[in-house]
Amino acid sequence: MLQIQNFINGRFVPPAAGRYLNNIDPATGQVYGRIPDSDAADVALAVQAAQAAFPAWRARPAEQRGRLLVRIAELIEQNLERLAQAESQDNGKPVALARVVDIPRAASNFAFFGTGISHFASETHFQEGLALNYTVRHPLGVVGCISPWNLPLYLFTWKIAPALAAGNCVVAKPSEITPATAFLLGELCQEAGLPAGVLNIVHGTGPGAGQAIVEHPLVKAISFTGGTKTGEHIARTAAPMFKKLSLELGGKNPNVIFADCDLAAAVSTSVQSSFSNQGQICLCGSRIFIERPIYEQFKAAFLARVATLTVGDPQLDTTRQGALVSEAHLLKVQSYIDLAQQEGGTLLAGGQRVRPEGRCAWGFFLQPTVFEGLAPDCRTNREEIFGPVVTLTPFDTEAEALEWANGTDYGLSATIWTRDLDRAHRVAHQLHAGVVWINTWLLRDLRTPFGGMKNSGVGREGGLEALRFFTEAQNVCVKL
Repeated sequence: MLQIQNFINGRFVPPAAGRYLNNIDPATGQVYGRIPDSDAADVALAVQAAQAAFPAWRARPAEQRGRLLVRIAELIEQNLERLAQAESQDNGKPVALARVVDIPRAASNFAFFGTGISHFASETHFQEGLALNYTVRHPLGVVGCISPWNLPLYLFTWKIAPALAAGNCVVAKPSEITPATAFLLGELCQEAGLPAGVLNIVHGTGPGAGQAIVEHPLVKAISFTGGTKTGEHIARTAAPMFKKLSLELGGKNPNVIFADCDLAAAVSTSVQSSFSNQGQICLCGSRIFIERPIYEQFKAAFLARVATLTVGDPQLDTTRQGALVSEAHLLKVQSYIDLAQQEGGTLLAGGQRVRPEGRCAWGFFLQPTVFEGLAPDCRTNREEIFGPVVTLTPFDTEAEALEWANGTDYGLSATIWTRDLDRAHRVAHQLHAGVVWINTWLLRDLRTPFGGMKNSGVGREGGLEALRFFTEAQNVCVKL
């Protein structure tokens, strides 16, 4: 049994109240560990440690802070297999995916911000004959980072690394469903020599530990990734306290496939963007709009590729689809499959729970599922499912595709497939999405801003945007 503890003030400690939660392996449905069920008392200890560590961490030159973050990145790379195995067991994703995506990206996050902080420039404004104005950016102090279960270490580090690089101390809460790699990160931070109290990791539920982080008066900012409803709750709590907020929330992302596309590439990448991580990525394209002249050809090729996606034990290198993260989430996704059929959709593929032989017979597996024949404005096409369920819809005009693509409350990402460069730019600028990919998907440059429009969030993460969020600008005016 994996016994996880909180990481507070540089040490691993049990929860103050002595309460624990079960940690379940999604591939087997069995309990394989316990995690702290932390509350406000644990958060208070973590904030106290962070507050005490802040003056020295803030005073440390940015280059020295950056070297420590780069050292953590190196340790993540050295422990890649251990972390990938832990991520797979905790989340249900194929270990092959964790090896090439989740863990390398976590290392990249620390390396990027560890080096980037040395290039974080300030501004100077010269008023001729009057004054010199210059802007400095100060760390906020203690900040809260709350991350989701779908890309556990990937998104945990995406928040922590810029906060630390900018000179803040962090109280972080990973999802209670996937705590293992955050726990292991604490070990690597100890090994790297990160000063005690600079990073504190508190495990527990949203109502128990997460709410306490959001409510604590000494926590100056909250960076949260997760569901839109939870984001609304955090905003209602934090706004009257005048905390800075970065909310990366849900998505219902469109893929718009024009007839002049590279069909083979569009099909291959659309299968990947639909079903990677069992569709449990906020950037997955769950609505595919195909220009009518190529609709039947695209559908046939798409379904043929979907049929090759092996569902099974995440530990096997041949597995392409692992388990959904929990039984509750599996039931939610299945309810949307039922809804799609009630709304008149035609099931083209999947739709059934899978029970692999052997150790995974009671895991939370679901076939990749494809529907057609659904109205663009039905609930299935408007609400976030966050699972391996996609819809195919033909369109006749560019205007029609844009109307349908924009016809949800979400606006996180979108993908366009076309060889017409003018059309690509024209459509991209009219899409209500914070990130638009053209003839690709999930190609990320860490220097670029990341975030969504509408109900997909508030603010931007990544690059200079993240460093700006975790700092406060101060203008200094010197009269000449």
